[in-house]
Amino acid sequence: MPPRILRKPRTRHGETAADWETDAQRAINRAAVSFPGEAAQTTASTLAAIGLHIRERRQARGMTLQDRAATTDLSPSMLSLVERGRASPSIGSLVVIASALGVAMSDLIVHEPASDEKLVVHASDQHAVETAQHVVRRLLREDGARGVSVAINEYEQHTGNAEKAVTHDGFEYGYILEGKLTVEVDGVSYALEQGDLIAYSSRRPHRFWNHGRKKVRTLWFNLKRE
Repeated sequence: MPPRILRKPRTRHGETAADWETDAQRAINRAAVSFPGEAAQTTASTLAAIGLHIRERRQARGMTLQDRAATTDLSPSMLSLVERGRASPSIGSLVVIASALGVAMSDLIVHEPASDEKLVVHASDQHAVETAQHVVRRLLREDGARGVSVAINEYEQHTGNAEKAVTHDGFEYGYILEGKLTVEVDGVSYALEQGDLIAYSSRRPHRFWNHGRKKVRTLWFNLKRE
């Protein structure tokens, strides 16, 4: 069965069946348009691998779905679908889930084994995940040994990483490649334009949003250590 796509993260108290994309093929078709080739298969396998990583981390910590639901404010049924690769969590939801598991979000994203030290990462080898808010995160490099992940994020108009500010371990550097992005850190909003850079501890509540009418592209560096 192809994965179902979650339109918007909800709490366990407000979740309804209408929040799920019943025609998952539409989501796979969108990925095929944005990323030609074997996009449908890549999207499905990526979601399945992310779900597997989440389940393995949860079980290693001796947590039940109900335990994790209590710490993330996401319903057990939603979390179960994510673990089985049948729902596409937003970046914000992944950050919340990772925080509850005591890991960085990048630890949940699919990447090549650390022993495979590649000098060049070709575009065809890069993994892309589209969130429910249509933010596309293309992971360029995940260097687990050095605790660094590098990604290009694309924000369509009126989209962002999360409804509310999030926190997690690490440090971030963000560079605006194209467009204008509003970055909120500790409740203070910063309007960033092409060529601007921002850096902050990931422990500080932060949130990104594209309030404009044009797509925003950013180059983001996430460090696991401060």
